[in-house]
Order: sequence, then C-alpha cells, then structure tokens
Amino acid sequence: MPKMKTKSSVKKRFKVTATGKVKSAAAGKRHGMIKRSNKFIRDARGTMVLSDPDAKIVKQFMPYSK
Repeated sequence: MPKMKTKSSVKKRFKVTATGKVKSAAAGKRHGMIKRSNKFIRDARGTMVLSDPDAKIVKQFMPYSK
C-alpha cells in the first residue's frame, strides 16, 4: 500500500503534542482588531489546545500523528 497523505492545510495550522493533543492558534486575530475588545485580543494570544471532538476531526487529516 502507498503511504497516506497528510492534508497540507492541516500540517500548516496544527501541531500535535507528545501526549496526542492538538494545538492551534486562536481564531479571529487576522484583521478587524478595532472592533474587538482588549479582553478578546488578550485571551486569544498564543496557542490553545483543541477540544476532543475538534481534535478527532483534525487527526483524520494527519494519519501519522500520534
């Protein structure tokens, strides 16, 4: 059998931790910062761990991740 391919968009947007959780950047920070509250911008800083149902969907596109 040939190797399965990883979705290019998924490997650019997500990382898998050593324990198998999926990390991603916060959504809603590309443009339009004026209408966002300072609290939203502060809370969306850095990366976050996806919930289990969301991580399950992402992992379908990453066949060789843990």
